[in-house]
Amino acid sequence: MKSFFLSLSIAGLVFMGCNPSKEAVNQPDLTQYVKPNIGTAHSRWFFYTPASLPFGMAKLAPSTDGHYGNKWGWEAVGYDERHTSIEGFANFHEFQIGGVVFAPTVGQLQTQPGILENPDGGYRSRFDRKDEFATSGYYSVLLKDYNVKAELTATPRVGFHKYTFPESKESNVIFDIGHRQGESGAVVDAQVKLTDDGRIEGYVTTKPEYVKKYQEDAIVTMYFSAIPDKAPAGYGTFIDSTYTAGQKEVKGIGAGMYLTYETAANEAITIKVGLSYTSIDNARLNLETEAKDLTFDQAKEKALGTWNDYLGRIVVETTNEEDKIKFYTGLYHALLGRGLANDVNGAYPKNDGSVGQIELNADGKPKHNHYNTDAIWGGYWNLTQLWALAYPEYYADWVQSQLLVYKDAGWLGDGIATSKYVSGVGTNFTGLAIAAAYNIGIRDFDAELAYQAVRKNELEYEGRIAGAGKMDVGAFVKRGYAPYMVSKPGQEELTTEGSPFGTSHTLEYSFSAYAVAQFAKAMGKTDDYEQLMKLSKGWKEVYDPSVKFMRPKDENGKFIKDFDPTAPWVGFQEGNAWQYTFYVPHDAEELVEILGKDEFNNRLDSIFTISQKDIFGGGTNIDAFAGLKGLYNHGNQPNLHISWLFNFAGRPDLTQKWVRAICDEFYGVEGIHGYGYGQDEDQGQLGAWYVMSSIGLFDVKGLTSPDPAFQIGSPLFDKVTIRLPQNIRKGEFVIETVNNSKQNIYIQNAVLNGKEDNSLRLPYATLIKGGALKLQMGAEPRKQ
Repeated sequence: MKSFFLSLSIAGLVFMGCNPSKEAVNQPDLTQYVKPNIGTAHSRWFFYTPASLPFGMAKLAPSTDGHYGNKWGWEAVGYDERHTSIEGFANFHEFQIGGVVFAPTVGQLQTQPGILENPDGGYRSRFDRKDEFATSGYYSVLLKDYNVKAELTATPRVGFHKYTFPESKESNVIFDIGHRQGESGAVVDAQVKLTDDGRIEGYVTTKPEYVKKYQEDAIVTMYFSAIPDKAPAGYGTFIDSTYTAGQKEVKGIGAGMYLTYETAANEAITIKVGLSYTSIDNARLNLETEAKDLTFDQAKEKALGTWNDYLGRIVVETTNEEDKIKFYTGLYHALLGRGLANDVNGAYPKNDGSVGQIELNADGKPKHNHYNTDAIWGGYWNLTQLWALAYPEYYADWVQSQLLVYKDAGWLGDGIATSKYVSGVGTNFTGLAIAAAYNIGIRDFDAELAYQAVRKNELEYEGRIAGAGKMDVGAFVKRGYAPYMVSKPGQEELTTEGSPFGTSHTLEYSFSAYAVAQFAKAMGKTDDYEQLMKLSKGWKEVYDPSVKFMRPKDENGKFIKDFDPTAPWVGFQEGNAWQYTFYVPHDAEELVEILGKDEFNNRLDSIFTISQKDIFGGGTNIDAFAGLKGLYNHGNQPNLHISWLFNFAGRPDLTQKWVRAICDEFYGVEGIHGYGYGQDEDQGQLGAWYVMSSIGLFDVKGLTSPDPAFQIGSPLFDKVTIRLPQNIRKGEFVIETVNNSKQNIYIQNAVLNGKEDNSLRLPYATLIKGGALKLQMGAEPRKQ
């Protein structure tokens, strides 16, 4: 396929201009359907950041328990729907990254946040939900204890805080810099100072738990430069609860600063804060470039406009308000994570702690951007498909970003925090996602370099570093499977000759080998292609026909005894044999053949029938891992494709039935029941799954096959319009349903671009040319 992104640059297209397209100007306000509070009873640190831009660096949000941190680096922390007090407003929210908190107070000075059980013991304040408003790009709340209205918005790299105070001689703004926040890990160092020109500047250096695990000597540093629009009447510094009036600078763990104002009733103080991962100077530059002349209201208007432009890439029409809310809130979450890590001048944090430079274009702007990112584990069943469909310029940038890390450190990273390796689950699907991008025509990168990086990720193991994940890939390459092997606690993802998760690794490595094989073939690497295709059959090594399950196999080639297919963690990461037996996306047709079509459909149908009683996951338990022992767990990555597998077994009606049921029942619109009950919305993956499934498009193979295509399901909406700015792709693709309802969920007839086509397959190459798909719906399955 001819590349259509050869001159594409997201830096010029979006982040420097933020100008809505002509279509966006004429469309309704889609931000009204974004409800960030949905699902916040189990909210990861980066989950709740309403005052931000798509893929931005500045992610501002209230925190109810952010300073608590968390033991393992992944637990829910930051904002919880059930909490009733706010401790402050953090500016950095990213995977393994968090900090730089501002908080307005009135009255006696307090310099520590205190605890939820005793709001009066710190600078936190009670609040009511009726006084809170949140959407994509803007947040406001009334802090009851101080009668202060706090408002937040952002540009890509600049946060805006607006605090409206009552009349008081003791109106304070706390700059809490040196305390642990969210997933950031322990603070190593911090500094804050008041400059002669009235700026509050500094940094905080942290050691996140995942960085410690995969790159022990590495650190993460966040820099800031803030400008209040009013000079304070007084100021001082603090370390924890000890403060020193009149001091302009302080350094160390627990460091912070306060400003004190005399305010009239309803007087607003606005603070702009430039952010950076490279230096204070670049934090200043980011502020000057993006926000020097912007007022708070102008920044808010631009933020809402940018969100409308992004949300408007996919316009859904329906009379069902809840489905619209689920859709646009899910899309919002999918566009939140994996935020900017480079400055406006192209400076970016390198893996070794130094500062790198992205090549600039003729206008002096970076040719692409660099991003922090959670692992792409499972992302090929949601995020990358969504990027390919509606945000290909970001997908192109994401690939370039991953290649920066490869060039700097020698291995592709899975997750990265300021380019430091944070592998997460200890595997690595970055190569698969890069191969899929090339496969669909996103090729605005050095293909030879990308292939080198991707091949190394799949096949090489000598000198492999822990942060690259797939530490047991050598065993897989040598044996054709990764053996099940018990390890020491905490070392599960670091073993090399096998793994406690060897069976799921075998299935995952087989899939990624298949994807990279297609890349090899396209690049003319015949020997690699043949080796990778052979490895892609590794899943057969761990399939036990006597029990018809994937089953752990030891280093001697023997299936383990006392096998319990419901047991999680025994051979399978974050899942069990019931769930992982269907993890053969690239060979779905052959898996159906081996199990037998009737057996396959009956087993899978019964799995969903039983799992529906537990809301397709962990029931009403507020716990990310509540569904690991179940037959199906929609709240975690390994299962996200299997409701679509009926399409490969002659029963598309069952895909239509069960995907609809999951959309309607697993997903909710409440703070507690949002993404299941307490399930894990990893940087928008569950939201992106809803977006793709609710419009009736999904690819089990993750766009990795030689002829990539979406399987067609049952859209929830009367009409779906997929469109992009004109400088990326001309035209739009429209999906219309006739006689659609909550009862009429089955496709009776499909017409693609004016011709009847009931293959229920939409080639990617057809979709991107624009066109129309019309689906006639009915209450009973279509007769074959």
